[in-house]
Order: sequence, then C-alpha cells, then structure tokens
Amino acid sequence: MTNFVRRSAGEAIRRTTRWARIAAAVGPDDAPARRFGAFGRGSCLVFPQGTIFNEHRIRIGCDTIIGPYASVTAGMAEGQEILSDPVVEIGDRCLIGRGSHIVGHWNIQLGDDIQTGPYVYITDQNHSYIDPDEPIGSQIPVEAAVRIGSGSWLGANAIILPGSIIGEHVVVAAGAVVRGEVPDHCVVAGVPARVIRRYVPGEGWIAAGDEVPA
Repeated sequence: MTNFVRRSAGEAIRRTTRWARIAAAVGPDDAPARRFGAFGRGSCLVFPQGTIFNEHRIRIGCDTIIGPYASVTAGMAEGQEILSDPVVEIGDRCLIGRGSHIVGHWNIQLGDDIQTGPYVYITDQNHSYIDPDEPIGSQIPVEAAVRIGSGSWLGANAIILPGSIIGEHVVVAAGAVVRGEVPDHCVVAGVPARVIRRYVPGEGWIAAGDEVPA
C-alpha cells in the first residue's frame, strides 16, 4: 500500500467515523429517547452508547450529555421486575464521562450541573456477606438510595457505593471510594474517602483539621 493510498483511506475512514458519531447519537427527538421516563431538551447519548436497560425507569434532565460507552441501567437485565420508579434520575446540565456506569436498582439521584471524569461507577446495590457459609454472589443484595448534590465533580475512576449522600459542590478525587454522608463544599479523597479540604465562609478553602475552634 502506497502512502497516498494509506492516507486517502485513512481520511475516508476518519470522515466516516465522525459522521457515524454524529448520526448515531441519541437526542430528544430520536425514537430511543422516547423510551425513557424523561429525556430533556438538549440532552444527548453520545455514540457509541453503553448498556442501557429499562429506560422507562430512567429520567434525564435538559442539556445533559451521557458520554461514549457510558452505561445507565435500571436493574441488571432488560425487562427485570423493578419496584421503584424512577430508579435513576439525572438532572440538568450534567456530563457523565466516557465509560462510566450508573447502575440503579432502587434509587439514584444526581442533581444539576454534575460532571464526572471517565470510568466513574455509581450504584445503589451491593453484595451481602451476612452468611459466612453461603457464597457471597448467592446472597440477597443490599440496596440503599444514593444522592449526589448539584454542582459536584467526580474524578476519574471514583466509586460511589450504596447509601452515599454527597452534598452540593463537592469534589470527589480520582479513584476515591465514597460511602456514607459527605457535607457540602468539601473535597474528599482516598479509600475509603475522607474529607481533606472544606470551605469555611470568611476563610476560604482550608485543609481538614486546620479549622480554628469556635
């Protein structure tokens, strides 16, 4: 293959790929969007889409972008019996990064203006290990609702476990594993995640533990 042929073929493939990404994206006027419980104006599922199950239990606000390969599911299988509605709610002007997973079984709520890096995992269900003799995968999972406050940022590869309640304008550092409650206006990092910085009115952002006693 000559360089001319290779360059010409490469440019044709790149143009076709760009066209396919645009044509295969899902917007609010496309048929797949009508299967959702809600799919707001200006929102988009970028191509190629990840796994999406039981869209009728998923609500997406306006101007929200779900990145390529990102999966958003209500349950683990198409047609699965689900007791709650909605299962997953994503607010307005959110950006869900490439390859992220939002896997809901009971209820996951994301507020407005939330952004995630790539490969973030959010779930409201985890395996149980109460019976020491039963295989963990065979035991009944435990579910607990997840809430993520508006204006927050979740770094790449962060994991949000069942029962997590994250406040508004929170930074979750890359690779952090969050469980439990996180207050507004703070930065959490680590495994398990802990507060490393917080915003104090009149003082600005300070390291955890540096607060002046009242």
